[in-house]
Amino acid sequence: MKILFVYPRFQRHAESNPGLREVVPMKEYLGSPSLGIAAIAAMTPKDWTVEFRDDRVVAADRPTDADIVALSFFTPAARRGLELADYFRAEGRAVVAGGIFPTMMPEVVEPHVDAVVVGEGEGVWLELLRDFVEHKRLKPLYRAEPNLDLENLPLPDVRVYLENESPTLPPDDYPVQISRGCALSCQACVLPYSMTRNLRLFSVSHVVGQMEQLSKAGKRACLTEDTAWFPGSSGRRLMGSLFDYLAERPGDALISYVGISMPMILSTKPAFFERAKAAGVNMFYLVGGFDPISMRAFTGDDPVSLQKAEDSIAKAWDMGIEPYTSFLLGGDQDDLGTVDRMLEFANRTKIRKAEFAVFTPYPGTPSWHRLLKEDRILTQDWSKYNDANVVFRPAKMTPEQLHEGYMRLWTEFYRERMSLSTLSDAERTIQF
Repeated sequence: MKILFVYPRFQRHAESNPGLREVVPMKEYLGSPSLGIAAIAAMTPKDWTVEFRDDRVVAADRPTDADIVALSFFTPAARRGLELADYFRAEGRAVVAGGIFPTMMPEVVEPHVDAVVVGEGEGVWLELLRDFVEHKRLKPLYRAEPNLDLENLPLPDVRVYLENESPTLPPDDYPVQISRGCALSCQACVLPYSMTRNLRLFSVSHVVGQMEQLSKAGKRACLTEDTAWFPGSSGRRLMGSLFDYLAERPGDALISYVGISMPMILSTKPAFFERAKAAGVNMFYLVGGFDPISMRAFTGDDPVSLQKAEDSIAKAWDMGIEPYTSFLLGGDQDDLGTVDRMLEFANRTKIRKAEFAVFTPYPGTPSWHRLLKEDRILTQDWSKYNDANVVFRPAKMTPEQLHEGYMRLWTEFYRERMSLSTLSDAERTIQF
């Protein structure tokens, strides 16, 4: 028996806005797929043949001899994912779909597939395969029990990705998963609803195993989960153990960056950052627009939050860890002056590397439900839900003004920095 795993393509920032290529002369690369397919591939019995197609590298809609075609996709790739599902079903293949979008919007996906997997797929994958082999049929819906026990999960089989990389835009790094779930309820984040509000951690050995298999392939790890920095949490203890382990391997550059937020920087003692630095952490991916500080700092009427934001950047620089900062534009607190305030802030704090995103109400998030209720959703063309298009009616500006502000942020931030030619090739690497 054979399974074809497919990762559907989606529009990236510069594909939605080609003008960015003219003003943001970065060393572009194609980011790695999410870990969903690699995790399920690792759960697949050895008597199944596994094939993987990255639709971003080579179009996946071509004939296959696979018995099952399994697609995993998030919202920006949903339109393409459903197109591929229709194609493979027309070819006579059994098609299943999982991932964030099928989990949050199963009713949209169901007409296009034989089975939808809702939740963490490892919990139902073997059942699905047994149904196909033993009963010659699939249930329309496989709903995983919440809060999957992570204790005995195998390492994600990233070989399926490494063997199918783009020859011209290979990823510089791959994600490493530290945990699942989150106790917070940020307005634009789907994680507590797709993986529950119960924060569950992988073991240190599992996280190290993920990193080491990437290292053997000449890749670095990106640890994007800022939940690991929650004060006093088991996540922070895990990160401390991981940092101590990596510090014993001087010279091994295993980490490209670690995710964090402004409140987490301010709540973390310098000694812990020193452990991170000793472990080879030289860059933060500083997520903005979700936490109270970054949501209020650029309103023009909250000097306390603005000072906290500046203090967080200064603290990162003081610890020798560069803050690669993500700015989110378009929240209900943002107005026509927010763009200038963000640019002035970036210049004052000497941020060298940043990315900019349009606030997007992803299906299943609190903002999605609120804006639906307020009749402010402008389109359900899922290909536009990629942080680079305006898909809702903003509170304090028009959709056109929001998009113009987004383009200004990219253009004006990088115009000055690239003219100075102060960034190395590695520092210029950015996915947009």
